[in-house]
Amino acid sequence: MGPFTNRLIRLAACLALVAFTPLASPADAGSPSLDQILKGIEKRYAGKGFSASFFQESMLKAMQITDTAEGHLTVKRPGNMRWEYTIPEQQSIITDGKTMWIYRPADNQVMVGKAPAYFGHGKGAGFLSDIRLIRKSFTIEQQPADNEDYYRLKLLPREPTQELADIILSVAKQTYQIDQVVSHNAYGDETRIVFSDFSFDIDPADDLFRFTIPAGADVVQMDQF
Repeated sequence: MGPFTNRLIRLAACLALVAFTPLASPADAGSPSLDQILKGIEKRYAGKGFSASFFQESMLKAMQITDTAEGHLTVKRPGNMRWEYTIPEQQSIITDGKTMWIYRPADNQVMVGKAPAYFGHGKGAGFLSDIRLIRKSFTIEQQPADNEDYYRLKLLPREPTQELADIILSVAKQTYQIDQVVSHNAYGDETRIVFSDFSFDIDPADDLFRFTIPAGADVVQMDQF
């Protein structure tokens, strides 16, 4: 399997998000509290589903390598996600909350794993499929933002691993959209995902989050890694 697939597996395992036990809230007088910001996010993502375009940049610090990718995300609450990568190559990450499939049509290869191992408790951006998870798995610190149009939230996992040290969220003040997610691991590697072109309050078909393995495909069980 190529380096890009390995990056996607790593993303699924470490791009986490979720929880709420405020460490600090250095907001200016009169600005919303951290709890109010989280309530705004929860309201924004309370519908049955949403979709968005995304740009992803992954940086391996030790090797000084940067990979970029683009695609489209569709989510249905709770637990259903479909990441369709179109650049640099076509690839899909699909989950119904129980099973995860990674499909590379160019190689006719399907990697199959258990969704909770990669998206459980909000890991792998699984919080997007049920925004209520944001209060359960992380502590959150509100920080000064570089852009005055955004709130900046730093998330620290309650149970840190080497794959996930922290996450930084950029939340639009006017809409409470999560426009950017930046995650770091214990090695200093960084994955940045920028979302755009949101469509909220949609109801995607359930079939979109299930996958039928093509005849003759090379099937790899991810649990063996």
